[in-house]
Amino acid sequence: MSSMSVNGDPVRFRLDPETPLIFALRDAANLTGAKYGCDDGSCHACTVIVDGQAVRSCQVRLRDLEGAAVTTIEGLSAGGQHPVQKAWAEENASLCGFCEPGMIMAMAALLATNGRPDAKDFAALPNACPCGGGAGFIRAGLAAARAVQADEAPVEPPQAEPEASESAQNAPQQAQ
Repeated sequence: MSSMSVNGDPVRFRLDPETPLIFALRDAANLTGAKYGCDDGSCHACTVIVDGQAVRSCQVRLRDLEGAAVTTIEGLSAGGQHPVQKAWAEENASLCGFCEPGMIMAMAALLATNGRPDAKDFAALPNACPCGGGAGFIRAGLAAARAVQADEAPVEPPQAEPEASESAQNAPQQAQ
């Protein structure tokens, strides 16, 4: 069994430890924001944040995530209030939407580690958009960076809350 935090909640997956995270999230936890797109890890549509880093969830196995803090697009912020999500909507960056969750998560991780990214930093993200949304995505990223700079507060991806009691520790959410 693999235990980790997903969007701040303790989860124990009763799946083969070799299961890719994307399938545990989508099939066992019903978190379908991360998309399975390319079959080889090249599109990055499945990007989530693991312990503060953007990670392709199709390329990491449950066995490697014991005790990790995983954040999906569903857990990035309440009501879409993360600076990248707000800028995405304000800049009307959406196209077909398939790559959006992965791109937003990659941008959120970038902002958490680099509070002053420029257009080159956003363009260097490995996420692919077959619809050609690059320019709109970069505009949204730059708008999010400006918002973060205006707030002067670092944007941290959500991490697991420390367990409040032993009973909370002994009653993790089960996902199959």
